[in-house]
Amino acid sequence: MIINVGQRTDIPAFYSRWFYNRVKEGYVYVRNPFYPKLVTKYVLDPKTVDILCFCTKNPAPMLDRLEEIKAFRQFWYVSITPYGKDIEANVPDKHAVIESFKALSRLNGNKATAWRYDPILINDRYTISYHLRAFEAICKELEGYTRLCVFSFIQLYEKTKKNFPSARKVSKQEKETLIKAMAEIASKYGIRLLSCHDEDPVLEQYGVDTKGCFRKEILEEALGIKLDIPPSKSFAREGCKCLLSHDIGEYNSCLHECIYCYATYDAQVAKANAKRHDETSPILLGKLEKDDILKDCKEGSWLSKQLSLF
Repeated sequence: MIINVGQRTDIPAFYSRWFYNRVKEGYVYVRNPFYPKLVTKYVLDPKTVDILCFCTKNPAPMLDRLEEIKAFRQFWYVSITPYGKDIEANVPDKHAVIESFKALSRLNGNKATAWRYDPILINDRYTISYHLRAFEAICKELEGYTRLCVFSFIQLYEKTKKNFPSARKVSKQEKETLIKAMAEIASKYGIRLLSCHDEDPVLEQYGVDTKGCFRKEILEEALGIKLDIPPSKSFAREGCKCLLSHDIGEYNSCLHECIYCYATYDAQVAKANAKRHDETSPILLGKLEKDDILKDCKEGSWLSKQLSLF
């Protein structure tokens, strides 16, 4: 099975000591976001966990202890965007994140260390020309340190509309102008461009991979393995071709305060929730309660017995 460390909240950035404690103890408890009294126990063992997949805007807190998880296969997505504090209030300086990305790539390999440039939003400050200058500057820095870049355009979820009322959809013409140029830039630096949750034929016209950014083939190629994925785990959500992994985080607990975020409804709620965090607890926020219903995850390894093709 695949354990996701960072989609519901940025565990590497804010809860890395808790995560290393969970690995050391060999298990983690995860509260169901839709049925909070239902808690699942996942065993953190390389024999059953095929891949630890990380998503973060700041891998730095994890770097000096990566030796502790060397027994696990790892795939990392690190987001590096061109926005300032008006959009991403608590994200570290981009130059620092780029240096952390490079350090991570040296340790984890450039195949399994990928970059996310998303979401793309356009307004009077963050224009098309601004994006293209920033994108090329980051490509230049990351040349040789990654082979993949995933992009997406801002989605106007209800949470996003609440926290970012001035946000607007990127028009079809703007998308085409941007992606045509971004594809050329990425190619120049040896970086493959993938779209997230967007199958617009226009993207494929410019050589963009639209088949899913977290799909089986991406992971197999990056890690040199073969996976036999159960049919029920094939897709994460409607319109998405990515695998359904087991996320060990909790919504409304990330402290980056990105105003476009789909996983945080309110920054003040996230701060209050973060105060409930105990790095010695088996569950991210708070502790297991008497009336919680605890169950074991029964899934095992998805690793194929066939020889890898890579």
